Amino acid sequence: MKTRFIASTGEAIPVIGCGTWLGFDHAPGSPGFGKLPGVLDALFTDGGKVVDSSPMYGKSEAAIGKLLQAHKPPYGAFIATKVWTNGREAGIRQMEESMRRLRVASVDLMQVHNLVDYRTHLPTLRAWKDAGRVRYLGITHYTSSAYDEVEAILRTEKLDFLQINYSIDDRGAAQRLLPLASERGVAVLVNMPFGGGDLLLRLRKKALPGWAGEIGCTSWSQILLKFVLSHAAVTCVIPGSSNAAHMAENTEAGMAEPVPEGFWRDKLSLIDD
Repeated sequence: MKTRFIASTGEAIPVIGCGTWLGFDHAPGSPGFGKLPGVLDALFTDGGKVVDSSPMYGKSEAAIGKLLQAHKPPYGAFIATKVWTNGREAGIRQMEESMRRLRVASVDLMQVHNLVDYRTHLPTLRAWKDAGRVRYLGITHYTSSAYDEVEAILRTEKLDFLQINYSIDDRGAAQRLLPLASERGVAVLVNMPFGGGDLLLRLRKKALPGWAGEIGCTSWSQILLKFVLSHAAVTCVIPGSSNAAHMAENTEAGMAEPVPEGFWRDKLSLIDD
């Protein structure tokens, strides 16, 4: 899988990861949990590393901890999670609990989820980074209504990562946020690359366009992921999946060189129809 660099350190990470909202909210022993080892195997086999979660995602952190204990990735996993509460002490307790569930002593990336009380949590995260408890820190959101506040934070705070929504049918982040992240040396994780699911469901009813083969795509999901990766500011895209075959299909989008942004100029009308 292709890799891109985290600007603040120069560390390379693979361009396709795995989001865990809904899909990983399963307790060990349940039928849903039984499908998850195959999802991570598909990600790791194809060279992926990034697994993103949150205490908001129900049992997902505990599921990841159990899975990674039993299924060690060949090159290690890059574990990202979030703090999602108000208050310094509550934030510390929640992050401690996340690490317990994930069965780790530190995480690669801790993010302030949806900007909740970020002014309180960012100083804690910087202290934890200095102490080696987190390697990177960042903020997240998933809707354009927060873009003005996200932009203000990017301009005033020193961050390693921004996680934001961006897709072929929701391109607003490319107007200011993605260029600003690049300017500020902030790596970008992209959530909701399939437009929240409705876009992919709609497109799957259409035949693949003839130009799909030109960019090495055999599915609409690969087209949508390659669009996101065509933006140079994007470091890694994290489509959610609880299906091993879908995860393997997604990882294929990260195997070839990125498609130039200009390729899409006369293609978007097909998607927008």
